[in-house]
Amino acid sequence: MGKKGEKSGNSTRIRTLTNRTKICCATVTPWSYTGGGFYLDSTVNQVARLRFFSGLFEAILALKLPTALCFLYFMRRKHLFLLVLLSTTVSISEAQHDVQRNAMIALGQGKGGGFEEALLSTRKRIDAGKEETDMVYILKALSEGKIDVAVELAEKSLEAGIISPGRLYAGSGELLERLRRDPRFAALPGIAEVGNLIHGPMLGALTATSASLWVRTKGGHSLTLELSGEPDSSVILSGAVSTASSDYTAVLTLKGLQPDQTYEGFVMSGDEKLAPFSFTTGPEKGAEASFKVAFGGGAGFVPGFHSMWKTIKAVEPDALLMLGDNVYIDDPTGIATQHYCYYRRQSEPLWRKLVSRVPVYSIYDDHDFGTNDCSPGPEIDKPAWKRPVLEVFRQNWVNPGYGGGKENPGCWYDFSMGSVQFFMLDGRYYRDQESGSMLGDFQKKWLFDELNASEATFKVIVSPVPFTPEIKPGSRDPWDGFPEEREEIFSFIETEKIEGVFLVAADRHRTDLRRIDREGSYPLYEFMSSRLTNLHVHPVVETPGLIWGYNETCSFGVMEFDTRGDDAQVTFRCIDIEGKEQYSQVLKLSDLR
Repeated sequence: MGKKGEKSGNSTRIRTLTNRTKICCATVTPWSYTGGGFYLDSTVNQVARLRFFSGLFEAILALKLPTALCFLYFMRRKHLFLLVLLSTTVSISEAQHDVQRNAMIALGQGKGGGFEEALLSTRKRIDAGKEETDMVYILKALSEGKIDVAVELAEKSLEAGIISPGRLYAGSGELLERLRRDPRFAALPGIAEVGNLIHGPMLGALTATSASLWVRTKGGHSLTLELSGEPDSSVILSGAVSTASSDYTAVLTLKGLQPDQTYEGFVMSGDEKLAPFSFTTGPEKGAEASFKVAFGGGAGFVPGFHSMWKTIKAVEPDALLMLGDNVYIDDPTGIATQHYCYYRRQSEPLWRKLVSRVPVYSIYDDHDFGTNDCSPGPEIDKPAWKRPVLEVFRQNWVNPGYGGGKENPGCWYDFSMGSVQFFMLDGRYYRDQESGSMLGDFQKKWLFDELNASEATFKVIVSPVPFTPEIKPGSRDPWDGFPEEREEIFSFIETEKIEGVFLVAADRHRTDLRRIDREGSYPLYEFMSSRLTNLHVHPVVETPGLIWGYNETCSFGVMEFDTRGDDAQVTFRCIDIEGKEQYSQVLKLSDLR
């Protein structure tokens, strides 16, 4: 094991948690009373309070029962117990959700007062910035039929350089269509200069012989791809059409490519070059190779942390896995909120630069699919919002597959890079607490069949929530809520003698490496990370298999594979938002047999 891995012994982990608590304690004052309750005097301190009390309460739950009861009795005696509980509740429900997104939810529900209340609650929640505030006020005016007000707001914001003109062309949503149909729209500042490419290109589904490119255009377009250099007759370039029904998105594919080759060209609309593209194909499936895969979840819209996308790009990964809570929607029946959350992320310049060069593979979790900790049940079309939410998800990513098609919809799929195979799981569509299944029968059979058939050196099972027991004390949202199904998966790996398996997950707002010991079989290592851009943080919870954990600032995970030689290996790295490596550890294939 690597030396940095040894850094995280029990004493170091406990010291890290203690130091963090001291820092939080130093930032929880002063308090002010507003008439409705006690609040901190700044947004920064408010976040510190949320961090401290949520971390404290999770730590209490993690204690042995007698110790916990004694501590809670002491807190009660000091008149602080209620405050801890209230603060924990606030942190869970409010900590990561920005005011502009909440205003959009209120707008969709017809709550005009709720809209204003949301935007004025910056002392309790995240403020996503002036551009987003201006956008939601324009959308509110349009929803109320106040076109004159919307035009005036748009004009002032464009003149001040607050809103990018392209934002007003994003997608097929009914509200912005009302603005674009107004004869005054074309004369607004910067509107005439908006090109026909609004979002993208986003690279995905990259193999040794194929690639896909996702784009969103200004209105409907018939699109093609053009390769630079000498024509290659073996390459098949597909065309696609962006329409209102696809939210003006399209996916273009290239097939017949050669492994380990760089291709460059342009996304075209007729004779117009909309955007350049460049990518390098991966190694041939099954080939021994070395490459890097970055991953994470928990990507709330926090402008101060958008530099994360630049940091990830600088690492030069060969792929990026987005593992849920990618945009924080929490409004499964509100398509306007869903569109708004995707459009603002796809308009962000650093995000666009990253995904135009690094192939992206995504799955969703609760905040993207439904609401917090949602368990919508096993039926395909109940609740009725399931298919529409999945369709919006599909329109905004470029995955190689989506579940079992129309008959068995979802967002699970697999893909390979050299001799490594990734199994991406859907932990929400069929989640049913009553039956005890997170995956549903169809997806679970798919997973078992694919694992059994796999000839990959490493087999990586990727889940939106962690497998590790006791990872979120008292919660049934991780795999602790589905212990029988978890055991079924682990037992299947052992019974079928499937070698080279390890686990990757998100959901907890930090980066951890953990080990799940199994009697009579090799241990299952779980590498988890879910604080890409989130302000809200979770404490490093002590479990029997904790190897190391990091939660001091935003971070992501990197898996650096090298399957060449006699004993293939993967190096797990934790990289913070500044690009500094906090931990690393080597796992060899011989450890997974």
